[in-house]
Amino acid sequence: MDKGDEGYGDWEELVAAALLGTERRRGGGPAGSPEALLDAAAVLAVRRRAGLRPAEAGPRPEPAPRDPRPVPPEAAGRRLAQLLAGRSGPVNGGGRRGTAPDLTELLPQWLAAAGRYGYRAPAALVPALLDAARARTDLRPQALALAGRRGLWLARMNPDWRFALRGGSGGAGELPAVTDREAVERLWQEGLFAERVALLGAVRAHEAAAAPRLLATTWATERAEDRLMFLDSLRVGLSAQDEPFLEAALGDRSRNVRATAAELLSALPASALAGRMAERALACVGPEGVTPPAECDAGMLRDGVVKRPPAGRGERAWWLGQLVEAAPLSCWRERFGGLGPAEIVALPVAEGDGWTEELHAAWCRAAVRQRDAPWSRALLGPASAPPAAGPGTASLAERAKLLETLPHAERAEWVAEFIRAHGLSEAFQLLGVCGVPWAGTLGRAVVDALDTARDAGSYPWSFSGVMGLAERCLDPAEAGRLEALTTAAEDLPDAAPGAAAYWAEAFQRLVSTLRLRAAMLAELTPA
Repeated sequence: MDKGDEGYGDWEELVAAALLGTERRRGGGPAGSPEALLDAAAVLAVRRRAGLRPAEAGPRPEPAPRDPRPVPPEAAGRRLAQLLAGRSGPVNGGGRRGTAPDLTELLPQWLAAAGRYGYRAPAALVPALLDAARARTDLRPQALALAGRRGLWLARMNPDWRFALRGGSGGAGELPAVTDREAVERLWQEGLFAERVALLGAVRAHEAAAAPRLLATTWATERAEDRLMFLDSLRVGLSAQDEPFLEAALGDRSRNVRATAAELLSALPASALAGRMAERALACVGPEGVTPPAECDAGMLRDGVVKRPPAGRGERAWWLGQLVEAAPLSCWRERFGGLGPAEIVALPVAEGDGWTEELHAAWCRAAVRQRDAPWSRALLGPASAPPAAGPGTASLAERAKLLETLPHAERAEWVAEFIRAHGLSEAFQLLGVCGVPWAGTLGRAVVDALDTARDAGSYPWSFSGVMGLAERCLDPAEAGRLEALTTAAEDLPDAAPGAAAYWAEAFQRLVSTLRLRAAMLAELTPA
């Protein structure tokens, strides 16, 4: 069809006619009908496609870097494909989950176990692994570590996976030997952010003092958010050797960087900042009472004290808390006449002035920051005591943080005692900081408490959070003890209608999940 045939010319003219309306096109008549427009578009579309010249081929991408790590055993690889597909069991109506395990919740455990064995992801599953990490940020560190350099190679080609290029230490794959100074400097200057974070961690693990030296070479040119993440990586292996670098960072132009530097320095009891904070805190707190600071001076600001309090907090209480939490806990023994942590916490210090709660909360934060187990024990108090009667804090969230400073075995014993005394309803946050799998006294306490809750006749969804944790954290060996609880019994007279059937279903799901976890971990074990 030549230009002018049927009244239409090039493609742009066709588009204009379609947008304006064929009845408004000059000339009218049959040539301006919708049918003629569509016929002309069809013919011209065929001509355009037939006459399209192939574009020049782009350069072929370089092959993916080799990953020397072994792939998981075949059965474990099939299990990973199943978990990535997210094929959970059928969910019944009315919000009931059924008895089949939720496979998506087992994926983090599979990734963690694979990482412990040093596996890499099967090549065919790397795209699905990146998709899963994109959808769930909690999976990213382990997923990117498993994907390795092949994952980064793919991420450069797909904008949907660009998060992996700034995904922290995970996914950086092979790194140069930390003793190869030239290769380390080249990667530090030219590498992707994920590679640089991984490199910094490797250098830190080899020689802790070398990490801040490496940071100092590019510190002035780094973006604020990158400086913050690099600085945060110094938490691992923090020592007095880091103090000069951190002290200089107190003058950083970013408020968040300054605050992080001050927090890290306060975790070093012998640092100059900790000494300055101790001097200020001791001037405010003693056996005679509490006198909070009257102002937030320039020195306090430089040492990381935030001047403006959050809504609902008084200025002086806000400043006092920051001083006490940053002061070394060792300074209080002499201030209180040689008393130990438990004795100091038990004192009715400042009771009349109403500062006790503020002071104890600050001591809790200091114990967590300084990883001080004796102070944590004193502030936790006995697990059998009512939650609101703890000597340091009534907050379960604070108690959970204090528990993290204790050894795993002691932590599990304390939480087991708490559950035996108070049941499961308030134990969710405390269970979340216990080492996995829950075994021994803690596993028995959880199973016994679930059995007690079932006998009480309440609905199991009142304990859905703990049930979900149990599916992920109970020792698979507990499946045998739980088997007797999977049979539905008749509802008790005072029980909620249908509660027994719901409990049986929940226990069946718990048992099947524990057995699946056992099989999953067995599949990952090298032959």
